[in-house]
Amino acid sequence: MSGLSKIISELAHYRKVAQTLRSASARSPAEDRDGRLVEIEDFGANPGNLRMLVHAPEPLAPRPGLVVVLHGCTQTAQAYDHGSGWSTLADAHGFALLYPEQKSANNANTCFSWFDPAHTARGKGEAASIRTMIERMAEDLDIDRDRIFVTGLSAGGAMTNVMLATYPEVFAAGAVIAGLPYGGARNVHEAFRSMFSGASRGAHEWGALVREASPHEGPWPKVSIWHGEADATVVPSNAQEIVKQWTDVHALPHHATSLETHGGHHLRQWRDDVGELRIEEHLIAGMSHGAPLTSAEGQGVGVAGPFMLDVGISSTLEIARFFGLVSAQAPALAQAPNKRVAKQESPVEKPQPALLSSVEKTIAEALRKAGLLR
Repeated sequence: MSGLSKIISELAHYRKVAQTLRSASARSPAEDRDGRLVEIEDFGANPGNLRMLVHAPEPLAPRPGLVVVLHGCTQTAQAYDHGSGWSTLADAHGFALLYPEQKSANNANTCFSWFDPAHTARGKGEAASIRTMIERMAEDLDIDRDRIFVTGLSAGGAMTNVMLATYPEVFAAGAVIAGLPYGGARNVHEAFRSMFSGASRGAHEWGALVREASPHEGPWPKVSIWHGEADATVVPSNAQEIVKQWTDVHALPHHATSLETHGGHHLRQWRDDVGELRIEEHLIAGMSHGAPLTSAEGQGVGVAGPFMLDVGISSTLEIARFFGLVSAQAPALAQAPNKRVAKQESPVEKPQPALLSSVEKTIAEALRKAGLLR
């Protein structure tokens, strides 16, 4: 009876989640009027059935860097670029952008499949498609292969960890915004549990998942982790688990080398034996689910909106600095190009309808196991 009680309790929780997600606002329209991305078709092997969109500024720096940007659920590549401001920053500093985009045919809410083993293993599914896109960009634009980076929000943040784990030799660094650790879920049920409750493991167990994901033995990509302390969609404990995972991979101690607090922004950093920054964690007090932005003149790029939150710090700019694409002293826009920053009221954040189409299937399956449904 205790097992049945546990199933019924979990069902009640997930049914409540389904009702909440269903009542959330519909997918917001993409900011395509300002779209600056170009689609590349027939880019090569595409087992994950993704779209490839790119932005290459003119002029493009010689041997430019490349940032792979992964959108969140309910978003498009164009909309995420508009909100985050990555292409504006790329124009100012001469690096290229790759935006893989999920298709609604694969996932009704355009979530990357960060929880599905068919898409999270080296050489398989969406991970393999993104790797193919990177190779196409590297060859076509003479990309500096020592300056390839990846970042993403929410499901895109979790997929960022997938790429860092399965192809660590490709990336110099990555940045995970409101994401989850690699290997934290292998199906929809575990995905929801990780998102809403977190999945705690020992650091060495987390690290082993990364080490087993590829034949690579190091050096490992640097990682920047961003999370809102009021995030109810992907709970903040996931940031702590990501820290545990990557500090173990880098053989760094659990305790940070340094801790800084500026207002509601808490920054922890981990450096190696020679003083090189390897891991950093940004926690933003009071911030819900989304990417942190700022509308302060000259201090950031992007436009506030759903899941793009004006909280006084530009994650896009700070991540570009972490990647070494923008100097620590440089302003956001070195050449004052087409800046697209507009001060807006940040909307009340609503739960993200991630994986909604699979919730009812999960509930029905559990009911059958409990003998409550035929």
